[in-house]
Amino acid sequence: MDINKTLAAEFKLRQDQIDNTVSLIDDGKTIPFIARYRKELTGSLDDQILRQIYDRLNYLRNLEKRKEEVTASIAEQEKMTDEIAKAIENAMTLVEVEDIYRPFKPKRKTRASIARERGLETLAVFLMMQDIKGEPLKEAEKFISEEKEVPDVQAALQGAMDIIAEDISDDAELRKQLRSLFMRTGVISSKAVNPDEDTVYNNYYDFSEPVSKIAGHRVLAIDRGEREDKLKVSIEIADENGIKTVIDKFVKKSCKCSEYVSLACEDSYKRLIFPSIEREIRAELSANAAEAAIKVFSSNLRQLLMQPPVKGCVTLGLDPGYRTGCKIAVVDDTGKVLDTGVVYITTGEQRKIEQGKAIIKGLIEKYGVTIIAIGNGTASRESEAFVADLIKEIPQKVSYMVVSEAGASVYSASKLAAEEFPEYDVSLRSAVSIARRLQDPLAELVKIDPKAIGVGQYQHDMPKARMDDALSGVVEDCVNSVGVDLNTASHSLLSYISGINSSIAKNIVSYREENGVFTDRKQLLKVSKLGPKAFEQCAGFLRIHGGKNPLDNTAVHPESYDAVKKLLDECGFSISDISGGKLSKISETIEKSGYNNISEKIGIGVPTLKDIVKELQKPGRDPRDELPPPLLRSGDIMEMKDLKPGMELMGTVRNVIDFGCFVDIGVHEDGLVHISQICNRYIKHPLEAVKVGDVVKVRVLDVDVKRKRISLTMKLDGQAKQ
Repeated sequence: MDINKTLAAEFKLRQDQIDNTVSLIDDGKTIPFIARYRKELTGSLDDQILRQIYDRLNYLRNLEKRKEEVTASIAEQEKMTDEIAKAIENAMTLVEVEDIYRPFKPKRKTRASIARERGLETLAVFLMMQDIKGEPLKEAEKFISEEKEVPDVQAALQGAMDIIAEDISDDAELRKQLRSLFMRTGVISSKAVNPDEDTVYNNYYDFSEPVSKIAGHRVLAIDRGEREDKLKVSIEIADENGIKTVIDKFVKKSCKCSEYVSLACEDSYKRLIFPSIEREIRAELSANAAEAAIKVFSSNLRQLLMQPPVKGCVTLGLDPGYRTGCKIAVVDDTGKVLDTGVVYITTGEQRKIEQGKAIIKGLIEKYGVTIIAIGNGTASRESEAFVADLIKEIPQKVSYMVVSEAGASVYSASKLAAEEFPEYDVSLRSAVSIARRLQDPLAELVKIDPKAIGVGQYQHDMPKARMDDALSGVVEDCVNSVGVDLNTASHSLLSYISGINSSIAKNIVSYREENGVFTDRKQLLKVSKLGPKAFEQCAGFLRIHGGKNPLDNTAVHPESYDAVKKLLDECGFSISDISGGKLSKISETIEKSGYNNISEKIGIGVPTLKDIVKELQKPGRDPRDELPPPLLRSGDIMEMKDLKPGMELMGTVRNVIDFGCFVDIGVHEDGLVHISQICNRYIKHPLEAVKVGDVVKVRVLDVDVKRKRISLTMKLDGQAKQ
């Protein structure tokens, strides 16, 4: 297979785009680096497409490797034919290759292998010839042998039929046809193990849906129910006649031998083929559902990490609790901890509530707190009510926001948190993390295992390696698209930068602590284990504020510094003009001469030139600043019982799943907007219309206080998302 040619066809891209991308990947270049700094070679492919190409490239290479292994194994057995070789060559999936290899694969002991050991293969061949004049009973008499444990004619014929059944089951073309039939006409069904037991799987107690139509989230729900021994799951075939037609192709004539072949076909299907293909179809449904869920999780994680930071604010983080109190931490606008403490504001005791108010009011006044971040876990409802009352009593303008604390406890108990805050106990670290999540979601959330962040569905059921790979790729893309401050970034944040691993990240921090702040990107080459190759990968994503060269505070790569100097000379500017904001209209100057002319003069491609111009106009820009700010609250809040159908509210999308999205509307429970209520047009998936962090207007449809469920709609008199 010409893998590059196959990739170009599958992705509908020019051959040179694929060839260059594969070459860059093979050269060890990271996806963020390729996406940002090699646009001329890739045709400006973004990081998400590049990752898809990378994944598919690995699959096809593994496919080719497996083809070679199978070919070698069959050849070693001296059973290779031109037909088999061609079938292997044309196979486009690992499943097809395994089907071809099936008859030649070393098998454990089976009924057929025992029959072969007893010398009954010749009898099986005789039956399969289906000679009209053939006499099966008479032929079988020749194979009776006490020594070989074939006591009579029936035992001989049964052994021969076992061999035929296995050979039919191993037929690659037959399995392909049946698998296709299963996918087209199969129905997956589930029944309750205990129908009287009330579980979260009630909807699946008597459930069935065509294999070709079942949604991924239902597959994952059924799988989990089966694992928890709450459901019995099976696949049924609607087209039994179709199955019989496919299987009966081995019955060629109407004769005595054919009767035995027909029985063998029936046995082969029921005992070998059906259970095997049912497992394969179930596995394929689960794998596809998992892949789709990982994509949703990845998309949600990307949006969460790229939430706009709340900059320039002294923030008070509040980690709610009952018996042990609410932990609080005040951090300055850089995330540095200024103060910590514990208040008992959710106990219901007025004296303790007043004490808590006095402490928090004192912290607000002392440090100039302007925003409070409240964790959304246990006791957050009471904590939010407390904060809403408190800010009405003070003269300072203070807002608050309920922040997802998913993973905060995991981080607080981690080795990383212990290294970062050795002087604080686990609970106080959570309060610091909650405050920092509001200030800079990306910098804080990279410290947590992405699976623990909780913006998906069935994340703990996903294949671990695939999930980890996909999510770490998202974090890497987000961190690199924003860039990090070389002089303040933690080693956990630095480790996601292109070309930097955990060891080099720690070496950067150590160098910084021993030698003071970096003043020039070139100093990175003095860091232990950070050589020229790693420097090429990482330099453009690391920012130095107030360094010797203003370009070090931009995403312009050092390899383009000479081109920038030529560009500025051409346009009548100098390097010093970068930090002074004098280049805000440099694009107008370039447009007069034409981007193509300028790019030729300074020796760089047009895509790179456009990226450089963007950076020169807004040096040190944060792409997240261009997004709508988060919804901060102040004043009255409601309880779930206060909600009434018809009420219109503003909310924040907290999670997007296959069948809708969950929206925080200021009560403890998030409301569900079903996919049918998101917009006025047909959408296959909610991600086509909404994303995590969107601030949306919703109307209450229904409130079920007992089950803690809120139904919402975004269809507001035709004003829903289009």
